[in-house]
Amino acid sequence: MSALSESLKKYIGLQSETEVACDTVERGGVRRYAQAIMNEDPIFARPCENNVRFGGPVAPPLFPTHMFRRAFGKTDPIQDNANNPDFDGIVAATSAQGLPALEPLEGYALLNGGSEIEFFRYARHGETVKLTSRYADITEKETSKGPIVLVVIESEYCNGEGDLLIRTRRTQIRRK
Repeated sequence: MSALSESLKKYIGLQSETEVACDTVERGGVRRYAQAIMNEDPIFARPCENNVRFGGPVAPPLFPTHMFRRAFGKTDPIQDNANNPDFDGIVAATSAQGLPALEPLEGYALLNGGSEIEFFRYARHGETVKLTSRYADITEKETSKGPIVLVVIESEYCNGEGDLLIRTRRTQIRRK
């Protein structure tokens, strides 16, 4: 086991604060999302026979994962760095869904290693959505191109009452 792996062990299990999406699940946002994914199923738009069992209009299954954006009045990191020639536009690498940055991996490239998504129930119009993330696993592997670090971030999206909507497991590939 390398020294890098040892220095990363302390991050495994660290959990973010629970973040509340700045907007509730609202009809206009659901409409734009449904149009973007080209699925204008009536269950997303209005009460109908097919969404009675869900309690009325709902959002598409992955909608809650796209609800966490910059609220009015919060600073824009892109604008804040407009005159910084070293800023590469990557904001997510410094703070992965409210988790602390992995300091031993500073300067490492970040690649998408894939996502697993577990769906529990639709978010209903008017509901609040909350997000909590944690570092589920961090491992180092040797490849033909050299060592890589696999960072697995598990996130849970719940409604305001704490009912689980979606669980994601995202893998980041980090390498020098």
